[in-house]
Amino acid sequence: VQLQASGGGLVQAGVSPRLSCAVSGRTFSDFGMGWFRQAPGKEREFLATISRSGGSTYYADFVKGRFTISRDNAKNTVYLQMNNLQPEDTAVYYCAARLGPSRASAYEYPCWGQGTLVTVSS
Repeated sequence: VQLQASGGGLVQAGVSPRLSCAVSGRTFSDFGMGWFRQAPGKEREFLATISRSGGSTYYADFVKGRFTISRDNAKNTVYLQMNNLQPEDTAVYYCAARLGPSRASAYEYPCWGQGTLVTVSS
């Protein structure tokens, strides 16, 4: 399976961009999906997961109410809507896929996209 993330770039603080991750190679609805990020000098951290149907989502506490994960199984794409970005949100954002239920641990995901860099300027 291949994952291609997009939507990153240089943005100003306060904007609300949406990241996309297109999945190909297998039936998308077989995969639980997750979003993670890694800031410079820091470990990769969990952001959000979504179930195969899209009916269940789970968020890290620090993004609840600010980030929203969604998916469109007809378009083989998972999204991460991010609101009111701040400089501390600067990171490479990764989407990940695993067959079966979604999980919050990065170790549970065997399939990763290349990441998309989001840089937030103040």
